[in-house]
Amino acid sequence: MLKRLLVLFALLLPISLSSFAQIDYKKLHFDAIVADTHNDVVRRILNGEDISFRTYHGHSDLPRFKEGGLDIEVFSIWVPPEKTSRPYYDQANEQIDSIESFAHRNPSQVGMARSAEDVEKLLVDGKFVAMLGMEGGHPIGHDLRKLEYFYRRGVRYMTLTWNNSTDWASSARDESDPSARLKERGLTEFGRQVIRKMNELGMMVDVSHVGEQTFWDVMKVTQKPIIASHSSAWALCHHWRNLKDDQLKAIAANGGVVFINFAPWFIDSTFAAKDSLMRRRNKARIDSYRAGSKANGFLTELAIADSLKDEYLQIRPPLKSLIDHFDYVARLIGVDHVGIGSDFDGISVTPLEMDDVTSLPNITRELVKRGYSALDIRKILGENFLRVLRANSN
Repeated sequence: MLKRLLVLFALLLPISLSSFAQIDYKKLHFDAIVADTHNDVVRRILNGEDISFRTYHGHSDLPRFKEGGLDIEVFSIWVPPEKTSRPYYDQANEQIDSIESFAHRNPSQVGMARSAEDVEKLLVDGKFVAMLGMEGGHPIGHDLRKLEYFYRRGVRYMTLTWNNSTDWASSARDESDPSARLKERGLTEFGRQVIRKMNELGMMVDVSHVGEQTFWDVMKVTQKPIIASHSSAWALCHHWRNLKDDQLKAIAANGGVVFINFAPWFIDSTFAAKDSLMRRRNKARIDSYRAGSKANGFLTELAIADSLKDEYLQIRPPLKSLIDHFDYVARLIGVDHVGIGSDFDGISVTPLEMDDVTSLPNITRELVKRGYSALDIRKILGENFLRVLRANSN
């Protein structure tokens, strides 16, 4: 009941507990609006899992969303870019259908939202909020009508590229790879039309995965605040998927938000080498598992990581490494411009003390330890997401 009342007033009259000598982090976390802007559990759903029930593997399901105090999840609509007989557009629609089916099977517990107003109403009704984000622009091809169609279906952000470039925007992977054969870096004229149309519709422009040239081209065109739905800080971990300081500052100046990714490769500069060595030592075991698996490639990799959980326990980065990224971005550009973009079920390994969505209160605990006020923690947990969502719809 307390959370329902707080939803009505949180954005206008947020309650700050910073004057108290000690903040109860669990109470703060479960009273706050908590949003995560990137979750890839759709692939597990398409593999036949029903996340309405506790699944005991992976990172996400409805009982665990609730246990972790998560109120709003943006489910990623990600179509593998490999060429198949099925068009990307059709595959994206199948994924949207799967989330709608999940919500329809749980009408008393789950609601689909398309706006900040929808979110607030659903939270007052005590429901878990499901939203949609599209990861990679390849399902729209070269057709703005498909972009409009996905907006009508409820997609409220689009990551312009995944690791693959489209023919109208270059990705971070391709821009950082000297062997990539890019016809053009950044946005083409059609790419600029995509940004303008997204602004017009009220669909958030997501710059996670995009190359630096694409990023700066976006900043020249957009008239609305942008997001990075699942990225971390390059200054702390020099990975091509992370954002450099000048990019972070530009996002803040634009009124946007950076949602921190939990992937160990993006938060700990030493992890990739440790992971590679551990896998070389266990190559025979991994090859045998992969040869016997009938699941799709990514689900096989998740299962392999689970089978190596004891080995990963020795090399997973500490929770401190993840919180350092929240802290760095907040101190560099302000607490109004940082949030949670976990990438749960899209990554095979997580930091220590962040095993799945039930571990989200640990973020609140660590932010309290670092001296953040309750007001600022509420912003990071979810209010920044609602603000940027609303700003794009105006």
